[in-house]
Amino acid sequence: MLGTVEKGKIIDENENAYYVQIDGITYELKKHEITQDDIPKVGDEIEGFIYDNKHHDREMTQFLPFAQPDQYGWGKVTEVRPGLGVFVDVGLPDKDVVLSMDDLPRKKERWPRRDDRLLVRLETDYKDRIWAKLADENIFDQLAANFPNNMNNQNVFCTVYASREIGAFVLTDDYYLGFVHASQMPRPMRLGEQFKGRVIGVSQYGRLNLSALPRAFEEIDDDAQMILMSLRRRETKTLPFYDKSDAQEIKSYFGISKSAFKRAVGHLLKDGLIEENKDAGTITLIKDPEEDVDDE
Repeated sequence: MLGTVEKGKIIDENENAYYVQIDGITYELKKHEITQDDIPKVGDEIEGFIYDNKHHDREMTQFLPFAQPDQYGWGKVTEVRPGLGVFVDVGLPDKDVVLSMDDLPRKKERWPRRDDRLLVRLETDYKDRIWAKLADENIFDQLAANFPNNMNNQNVFCTVYASREIGAFVLTDDYYLGFVHASQMPRPMRLGEQFKGRVIGVSQYGRLNLSALPRAFEEIDDDAQMILMSLRRRETKTLPFYDKSDAQEIKSYFGISKSAFKRAVGHLLKDGLIEENKDAGTITLIKDPEEDVDDE
């Protein structure tokens, strides 16, 4: 059956390939795809993974795919085909395998995109077509490692393995299970999407609760960051500027326009990071977001 590792007999060869017969069907085995130590010859029995390549030619390879019928492996999405599904690279030299749209989220916005990452195995149907099949939640439960205590506020790199209306179920690079509630993501997350999350707690189900939203200091634009940096460097945490300061003085000190300065100051005031004294004509740092992260 295609999509499996089988043994066959070498019946012929040429400069580039061997020809292997299994149950009356001949498969081409390219010589540069031989991985065994002994050099085979005509008449030998040889083992390899059999499949049909993208041109529908029957092939054998000893470059075994990451995923097999009894083995899950990570594959990268190479193409999205509406009406069919997504193509996944599972390590075959000249073939990507389709994950059917029947196995994908109902909403297209949650479908994987090119270069997203999926954990799949292979399945061959009665027409000898090889398909990718997603790992289900039980597989991720078996793969999962126990996470340590006191991970709150730590960054983790994650892959989404299930995307639902309530949120996204993820696996971290350290194989910890996690969950991102819909309220903690800037948009619906895709199946297979990889992202950097932040631990915000532990759920009653033994998963890390995560946020995909940026921290407050990561949301601050470049002009506001520069003003924060300038305030940090002052012993008094105060600068002799405010929204009515002279435009040329602002330009000379910060290198930005007065309107850009006012926008940045407005952002910092709104976030409660600085205070403005209009009588003294100053701004003062009252809450440093980077120090807050370190304290946590």
